[in-house]
Amino acid sequence: MNGSNPITGPMPAGSVTLRGVAMDLASDVGVAFVADCCRHTEALLSDNDVKEKWNLSDKDWVALTTNGPLLAAVRNERFRRIQTGEAVREAAQRHLAKAPSVLGSILANEEISPRHRIEAARELRQTVGGEPENATPNEKFIIRINLGADYELHREFEILSANPTPAEDGETS
Repeated sequence: MNGSNPITGPMPAGSVTLRGVAMDLASDVGVAFVADCCRHTEALLSDNDVKEKWNLSDKDWVALTTNGPLLAAVRNERFRRIQTGEAVREAAQRHLAKAPSVLGSILANEEISPRHRIEAARELRQTVGGEPENATPNEKFIIRINLGADYELHREFEILSANPTPAEDGETS
């Protein structure tokens, strides 16, 4: 990592004191700290997560709010993460991590419609890496390397369809 990116330009000049050492914001450690502060503003990390990871006291934590270059760097990083879609992907991953327990509770609940329980079981199976029930090979990926003198390496791989299949009642799954 360096202190510049193509979307927001160079990292603002400045430093932050981490673990008793002044760190340039453009250094690898400074960039990592800015990214964690950005994740904090996106509610992906709590105050305690950041304070524990970077060994910040309550006094150090409050002092960060007056560090103008740090605040500018966090704004730039937040803008970059939004523009590249990184913020959305990371937030979605956090929510997706909760899905197996939700699906498990649906599956175990006898009062829920059997159809919904079966769908929960299918989703859980796919989450753990099971193959879709009606996956069919529809394309081949071929690697062919010509080594000369009439010698050729040839490998074929089938690619499974990633398109959703319609459910029995016409709804998409």
